[in-house]
Amino acid sequence: MALDTQAIIDQIKEASILELNELVKAIEEEFGVTAAAPVAAAAAGADAAATKDSYTVELTEVGQEKVKVIKEVRTITGLGLKDAKGLVDGAPASVKEDVTEDEANKIKEQLEAVGATVTLK
Repeated sequence: MALDTQAIIDQIKEASILELNELVKAIEEEFGVTAAAPVAAAAAGADAAATKDSYTVELTEVGQEKVKVIKEVRTITGLGLKDAKGLVDGAPASVKEDVTEDEANKIKEQLEAVGATVTLK
């Protein structure tokens, strides 16, 4: 049985949206597949990768220079001493959220310069 691929494509081009919807449903039922789920998942993944325009800077590990890290966190966040110390003591913790890639990289460099380990999310 040879398929006339071009004839099938021509029929699909001429079909209405309603007819195409019925065709998809019939194919799903006949072969036990789902057309929507993989397409939606792939689209969601592509959108997430393409629209990554804000980052969260997470302090992963404090390192050996805890006092310097606390001072740097205060400079970056504007927090008081007690709050900055609490953030550092609670690592891993978010230092700053919803920042641009450039700002996130700058903050990462500042914290790594004083011995901390930082992750961008």
